Amino acid sequence: MEQYAVDQLKAKARVSRTTPQLSRAERLNRWAELLESDPTRSLVTLRETEYLPRDQRGMMRIAGSPISVAYADPVLRASGLEGDTYGDAQSFFDLSDRQLHGLVCSCHFGAQVDAGVVARHLRAASVTGVKGILARMRLLFTR
Repeated sequence: MEQYAVDQLKAKARVSRTTPQLSRAERLNRWAELLESDPTRSLVTLRETEYLPRDQRGMMRIAGSPISVAYADPVLRASGLEGDTYGDAQSFFDLSDRQLHGLVCSCHFGAQVDAGVVARHLRAASVTGVKGILARMRLLFTR
C-alpha cells in the first residue's frame, strides 16, 4: 500500500461529489416536478397540523402524503431529505410553518388532494418577492 502526504494526494486525487447539493429553489422545483409528473394522483393530507405543539407536529407523517412523494425520490434523499415527516420537510425545503401547513394540511384541501393542486400551491409559495394574497392567487391560476 502506498502512502502519500496530503499535498501529494491533492495533486493525484480527483475528488467528485457523490451527493448533489441542490439550492432551496432546486429542491422546491424538484418536489413540484415530482408532484406534476402525476397531477391527478390522490394524496393524503395531514390532519390539523396547526393544533399540535411544534415537537409533535414535526413528527407527523402519513403514507401517501405530498411529503412522502418527495421522500420517495432518490435525488432529494441523496441531497439530505432525511425522512417523510412534517419536520423533515420543513427543515429540508426551508419552509415556514405557515408555508408547509398550506401545502399539506387537511384544513386547506380536505382528507385528500390531487398532486397537481399541491404542486401549484408549492410553486406559488416558493416564489420570492411576491407579496400579498392577490399576487399569490394570480400565480396559482396562471401557471
